[in-house]
Amino acid sequence: MKMKINHIAIFALLFVNQIFAQDVTTVTANSYDISDNLDLKAVASIFGESRDLEDFERRLNDPNIQISNLDLNNDNRVDYLRVIEVTENNTHLIILQSVLGVNTFQDVATIEVERDRYNNVQVQVVGDVYMYGPNYIYEPVYVSRPFIFDVFWVSSYRPYYSPWYWGYYPTYYSYWNPYPVYRYRNNIHVHINNRNSYNYASTRRSSRAVTLHNSRRANAYERQHPNNSFTRRTSLNNRYALEQSRSTYSTRNSTNASSRGTYTNSSRPTSTSRSTTSNAVRSSNINRSSVRNTNTNSSRSSSSPARSSSTSRSNNNSSRSSGQSTRSSSSTRVTTPTSTRTSTPTSTTRSSSGSSTRSTAPSRNSTNSSSSPTRTSSSFSSRNSRG
Repeated sequence: MKMKINHIAIFALLFVNQIFAQDVTTVTANSYDISDNLDLKAVASIFGESRDLEDFERRLNDPNIQISNLDLNNDNRVDYLRVIEVTENNTHLIILQSVLGVNTFQDVATIEVERDRYNNVQVQVVGDVYMYGPNYIYEPVYVSRPFIFDVFWVSSYRPYYSPWYWGYYPTYYSYWNPYPVYRYRNNIHVHINNRNSYNYASTRRSSRAVTLHNSRRANAYERQHPNNSFTRRTSLNNRYALEQSRSTYSTRNSTNASSRGTYTNSSRPTSTSRSTTSNAVRSSNINRSSVRNTNTNSSRSSSSPARSSSTSRSNNNSSRSSGQSTRSSSSTRVTTPTSTRTSTPTSTTRSSSGSSTRSTAPSRNSTNSSSSPTRTSSSFSSRNSRG
């Protein structure tokens, strides 16, 4: 019984491992792919800047430029790319092969150069079917005519065949470790001449170049990994379709991110409105308190004018009484000479009564006015005694 349980557990583990292995080898349209490690636009760019194919091979494997990031044999070293040329009449086929071991090579791309009878040169950079899918082609349009075109059709020209192989490399070459794909993309964009145009095409123009390539194609890595071709890795037609699906995916992500941002921004005004309502309530409370304060102050101010008005009235009354007292005093002064001239006490009493009637002030004015007749009568009696 225990043996059966152990066998069942072993078979279950093997089945799970097979499932995980299939998940690892299956590459979705938006994940990493082998073709991400060699940009054919960069290959076309440095091809137009090279003096000859030897210089072109040097640029491909320059550790300072690092055009390639391919590591097909998984030895943690970027593969050396050798260049082989095949010519026929006005057609030049340049093959880029990755050196994977002793007599082990894998084609990664080809450059097909053909001149017509009008001396017009057509260039196509074609990705290998196993690496990039069928008909993944770029046609570079150079701003200035490359110098290498004039070299190809010299009468003494000999096709180039790379002398380097596994374990035997030029002195300028040194190994470097492959980068993550995002770092490779950032590095490779610096080395692409953007003044040139790189147009995508879906058909190969030179049938002669296709025939030459079929007779010289090296596919050691493809034979070792037959189930790892581009169409089986991604279930897409070629790398161009992969790039389109990635751009669509990134556009969707950016749209979703922007919609999320607008949602969060639209939800923010509700909190703002709440704060504004609370502020409005607070301001209304403040206005109510200010109204109360103003009412209190106004009542106080209204009472103060009443006080001031009463004060002013008392002041006016005092001023009026003082004025009348001055008038009464002046009348006493006037009545004294009149009493002496008329020598009649009645006039004095009339004047005193007149002054008493004129004055509206209290007892002080009346005492002053009453004292004035006594003075006049005493003076009158003294004069009579003398006479």
